[in-house]
Amino acid sequence: MKEGKDNLKEFLDSRVELYNRPSFIKDDPVSVPHLFTRQQDIEIAGLFAAVFSWGNRVTIINKSKELMRLMNMQPYEFVMNHDASDLKKLLEFRHRTFNQTDLLYFISFLRFYYSENKSLETAFSNYILPGDMDVENALKGFCRYFFSLEDVPDRTRKHIASPDRKSNCKRLNMFLRWMVRTDKKGVDFGIWKNIRPAQLICPVDIHVARVAKRFNLLQRKQTDWLAAVELTEYLRTLDVIDPVKYDFAFFGLGVTEKYY
Repeated sequence: MKEGKDNLKEFLDSRVELYNRPSFIKDDPVSVPHLFTRQQDIEIAGLFAAVFSWGNRVTIINKSKELMRLMNMQPYEFVMNHDASDLKKLLEFRHRTFNQTDLLYFISFLRFYYSENKSLETAFSNYILPGDMDVENALKGFCRYFFSLEDVPDRTRKHIASPDRKSNCKRLNMFLRWMVRTDKKGVDFGIWKNIRPAQLICPVDIHVARVAKRFNLLQRKQTDWLAAVELTEYLRTLDVIDPVKYDFAFFGLGVTEKYY
């Protein structure tokens, strides 16, 4: 299907308007960071909810909330002030292939990081170079930094994606959307200011890819980093300032409306 560009923009804008609203939150993993008001809590809860975001959304939300409860609904305080007995409570936690080994490393990194930084933003934004059009270098840098501590479990590396490995980085791109995008709709937080919404890359999963191909917006067969870049480059022609707002449209069309 090939739509006229004006007609397609009007159609996609209508779907953004339909899905980018507070009623969207409760059934989406973004509901997990919305449980909190402290910035560091939002960042930590958001990171875990994004990393857990593959498979059934109900399960993703439930497992993310389970972890928050294990952290006494104070993830930042837990990360910074836990002791050995606190960590014991986490040893039975699992979500699909994410297990206690991965969780303990994540917590170790977060404590290391927040002991020197107030916001997780700089773990990404420090790697953006002048003139970068997108967050590719931010994602590459974050992955290298995240795994820079001693004794990194090899198994944990699969949970933080990087364009270096050709991954579409769907979950991290979604996390960045939550933290960076800002509007008055109430879904995304917009609490990070050193990355511009225009630099974000659209999160691409199988549903988004199918819808994009339905509109002949995505030629690449693999759902990889280059596919995410290809789709985002088109979305910038619809809105150069906030291209990733169309993630709401593609998600709604793919998951809710099955518009393939």
